[in-house]
Amino acid sequence: MIALAAGLLATVVAVLMFGRYSISFNDLVTLFGLRLAGGEIPAELRQADAVLFTIRLPRVALAILVGAALSASGAVYQGLFRNPMVSPDILGVSSGAGVGASLAIIWGWPTPLLHAAAFAFGLGAVCLVLAITRLVGRDNSLLIMILVGVVVSALFSSIGSLIKYMTSNEQSLIALVLWLMGSLAKAGSWSSLMILALMTLAGAGPLFLLRWKLNALAFGEEEARAVGVNVERLKLATVVCGTLLTASAVALCGLIGWVGLIIPHLARFLVGPNFRALLPVTMLGGGLFLLLVDSLVRLALPGEVPIGILTAIIGAPLFVYLLARGRREWN
Repeated sequence: MIALAAGLLATVVAVLMFGRYSISFNDLVTLFGLRLAGGEIPAELRQADAVLFTIRLPRVALAILVGAALSASGAVYQGLFRNPMVSPDILGVSSGAGVGASLAIIWGWPTPLLHAAAFAFGLGAVCLVLAITRLVGRDNSLLIMILVGVVVSALFSSIGSLIKYMTSNEQSLIALVLWLMGSLAKAGSWSSLMILALMTLAGAGPLFLLRWKLNALAFGEEEARAVGVNVERLKLATVVCGTLLTASAVALCGLIGWVGLIIPHLARFLVGPNFRALLPVTMLGGGLFLLLVDSLVRLALPGEVPIGILTAIIGAPLFVYLLARGRREWN
């Protein structure tokens, strides 16, 4: 945990300093000091100040928050469903958010309304899953929830494909496809960061308080009830918190896959399955991973490459490697 925190801090400093416009470490410290003290920015540092606080710092904070939110959601879902293949979009939140964003883009809504529509549809998809699961029955509710989530996700994905097929405006279609690929480019404003920070706190805070109960649930529902855990209430709280984390990240940045699947696996190799250590390590690792991917690609490649493509290119072979290393554990 200490090593990850130190690595994250060092990466943040490096990313803030280096780029197409370099900022020295002394200038970096000076600018932060002037901002904290409320002093006037010297003329020779105004361009560096604009680059640092308008472009780089919001994007760095956004990458860390999105990576932490998706990773935490993936970890708790994998623990809840006791399945290492579960990802944060298992209950259809990403597909639902995609439909909301598609409608907002096609209708020409401004960016804040686009984020709100994606968030609302993502939550709506999960609410539909919970309602159908309760309607079908309580026996094997976790298995039924997964199956219903797959169905609802497929339904919303089909609706999203239909929207793209019926769209005649080429500019809207391009914007829609780019949003679905995932990007941090257009969400790095301070207002968006404040919203995401509040949503992350609202989703991750209860999960930190429920870590020991999540450990008990990992042994099975009967064992969890034996130690005094209200299993149904815990499952609902976990789903609500995980959905809140995923929906807020997807609403702002589009579909960024694989982060919530591979980072929890890496964290388990480091600290084991105990959620008291697993959850904070997962969030630190997720923030560091997404920040590294976004920063290295921005420095290495010209233009803006959708980060969802890059996480898939990196995540798929990495996940295969993790499965190969842990094959004895899953057998």
